[in-house]
Amino acid sequence: MRIGELSARTGASRRSLRYYEEQGLLVSSRSPSGQRHYEDEHVQRVRLIQAFLAAGIPSGTIAEMAPCMSEPTEDRARQALEIMARERARLSEAIDDLAAARDALDHLIEDNQAYLAAATPPRRPVREQPPDPCSP
Repeated sequence: MRIGELSARTGASRRSLRYYEEQGLLVSSRSPSGQRHYEDEHVQRVRLIQAFLAAGIPSGTIAEMAPCMSEPTEDRARQALEIMARERARLSEAIDDLAAARDALDHLIEDNQAYLAAATPPRRPVREQPPDPCSP
């Protein structure tokens, strides 16, 4: 199949598929005119790449797991598991850092709100004007 069909079957843009090739995540054969050709198993490979990307794993790290995707063995599966565990720890640390940053921002917002409440005199309610007896 050509790149357009692989794109249609996987939902990945043609640009993404070319990027996957540049990163060594996907390998196509070429026609004499230079067109990319893919096999049916590439559909599953692209879906797996998309799943790893959606899980926050960078393409360079996915490339480390590429041998397991191409020719799975027990040793390669263990290596991939170690890589995924490492990535999970990295994501957890990033989440903790973001939560700490959010908490710090919440404190700054609270301090700012307290400052504004103390600095702003209370507003008096606007009194309604009595109706004009001369107007219809």
